[in-house]
Amino acid sequence: MINRIKTIAQEKGHVIYTEPYRLNIWGFRANTEKPNVFDDELHVFTNISQTKIAKWAYLVFKITTDPGTYWLQNPLNPKGTAILKAGQYLDAYSIDKHRNKYYALCQRLAKVTVIRDYDRDAILDFNNGKEQTGMFGINIHRARKTGSTYSVDRHSAGCQVFKNAQDFDFFMKLCEVHRKLYGNKFTYTLVDKRMEFRKTLKKITISSVLISLLLGGFYLVSND
Repeated sequence: MINRIKTIAQEKGHVIYTEPYRLNIWGFRANTEKPNVFDDELHVFTNISQTKIAKWAYLVFKITTDPGTYWLQNPLNPKGTAILKAGQYLDAYSIDKHRNKYYALCQRLAKVTVIRDYDRDAILDFNNGKEQTGMFGINIHRARKTGSTYSVDRHSAGCQVFKNAQDFDFFMKLCEVHRKLYGNKFTYTLVDKRMEFRKTLKKITISSVLISLLLGGFYLVSND
């Protein structure tokens, strides 16, 4: 997976941190438009080697990167519910209190871009919504205080939300280590698997066409 992420980073110009215990926090949005489920992943990886040869620790947590159906149908913003756009948001996050209740990674330091789902239905709209960039409080937090949560519902109005509370607690301990070493600033990167899948299909289609043309040309030459 590290090699796959390195490829994505190279293609998109994203940064991967290699300093010891500096966190790379990447969300992967599932290749589905099914709402209200924790079907996405948060990949957290860091180099734990003190030598020039990297040794990666790699963790995967179940999350949602999409708002729950409650907020899709009852948006807080008249322009529509926020869906975080795929991309890398450098040093946009810091440890702070989510809704003044508990510590989480909060969007405090830089702007992010969201897609506004304005249809007021229970279907995630990634393609037709309008983009907006700003400070929206698209935080990384948990759902329930304990155990696992199985329906997103009101737990996300656009935030990146952990399914399991214990996973989130462990994640925050990793963030505290990062903060002591590198300060209270964190980068979040979101990858949309659907877009990556479409891009791969496009490459396959183009390759197939080129192969067909080349083979066709070969047969033409051979027939002469």
